[in-house]
Amino acid sequence: MTKPTPTPRERIVVGAADMISRRGLNATSIREMAKHARAPLGSTYHYFPEGKQQLATEAVRYTGEWVARVLRRELRAGPVQGLRAFLALWRKIVVDSDFRAGCPVLAVSIEEPATEEVPAPVRAAAEVFDSWEGLLADSLREHGVGPEQAAQLATLVVAAVEGTVAMCRAKRSTQPLDHTADQLQALILATIKG
Repeated sequence: MTKPTPTPRERIVVGAADMISRRGLNATSIREMAKHARAPLGSTYHYFPEGKQQLATEAVRYTGEWVARVLRRELRAGPVQGLRAFLALWRKIVVDSDFRAGCPVLAVSIEEPATEEVPAPVRAAAEVFDSWEGLLADSLREHGVGPEQAAQLATLVVAAVEGTVAMCRAKRSTQPLDHTADQLQALILATIKG
């Protein structure tokens, strides 16, 4: 089965997510995002008339849903399998990009907004993190973990993996991911058995 060809709009969103994952949002112009996606600037503004913030919000949501699909599928086999898939996904991204790309959701989250108002991409990032945490917490609860502990452990997993991806980029090594994987897996197994 072949993968459907992305629409021009989807190609722009995917390209923007990739650019943000590499350079952050503030260091990336809409012109650069369009060029990276091999899309005319006029088409980019056609699909995203509100400009860079709208495109960045869509890129964050795209990444969030893409990761959530992987999590939903893998969590059917349990929280450990979901954790492994989550870690494998980010490992592939950092390795395939030669440690140049990370998570666009995190990249948007850590940049200082231009105004006092919380920008739409940052609000979208918070929703994405909530979604990932919710999927993990639901799986943990299904495997006997109490609601409060499941929520806390899910937050720990997402925070640890996101931070570890940043460490991998800085160190140009997957060692932080390996260490985090071992400890999170042990913690999940102990929590489920406990």
